[in-house]
Amino acid sequence: MRSQQRVLHVSDPAERENLATFLSRAIRLDVAAVVRLRRRGDTFVSAWVTTGFEALAVRTVSAELGVDDVTVGADLVLAGLGSGSPIDLGYSMDSAWRGALPPSDGFAHIDDVPARTLVELAERGAQLAKEHGSSHGPPASLLDQTVLTVSADPVSVEVPMRVVFALTAMDFIPHSGDRAEARRIPPSEIVRVRATNTWLRIDARYGSVARRRGGAIPLTPS
Repeated sequence: MRSQQRVLHVSDPAERENLATFLSRAIRLDVAAVVRLRRRGDTFVSAWVTTGFEALAVRTVSAELGVDDVTVGADLVLAGLGSGSPIDLGYSMDSAWRGALPPSDGFAHIDDVPARTLVELAERGAQLAKEHGSSHGPPASLLDQTVLTVSADPVSVEVPMRVVFALTAMDFIPHSGDRAEARRIPPSEIVRVRATNTWLRIDARYGSVARRRGGAIPLTPS
């Protein structure tokens, strides 16, 4: 480990491929995407990106990071992953990151939902966006609409279309074929819905999305 240097080292080829795929999807959504790298212990690094849907996406890989927390260009990291050598992250772009990250722990497991259900919702949403959207994208009323409510007594968590779109845009659900289609998702594949008092998180096989909850209710009885 190169302590307190802006260096990222992903030694495992499979983990380099995982992170490269994640960053490629982020850049597909925003060519100027930045990635916030945060160290988790001595052996893991979480990579956070924005999605354009007011939701964050994260993938955690086995890696070494010389600083605790740094924001840099996603394209810089992606380019460096091809060599297998430690990546010099250069100057930080911390000012480019707006807003806080969700906590690393404290999430309560609400319920598991068939992944196919989320993809079906995304397909319906995409059709509605095509019919009612504009050059600026889907209407805010569609994005803010609650499309799924997940409950575990006494807690009820609302999932807006924004989060569903973010999950499918990052291609976090495994599927056969070139893109996620409901009919290509195994019925046994699930996503896990978790929440704190102020954050919603959905964990899929290849990554997670998180968004602040509006009008959040306590997760514990008063």
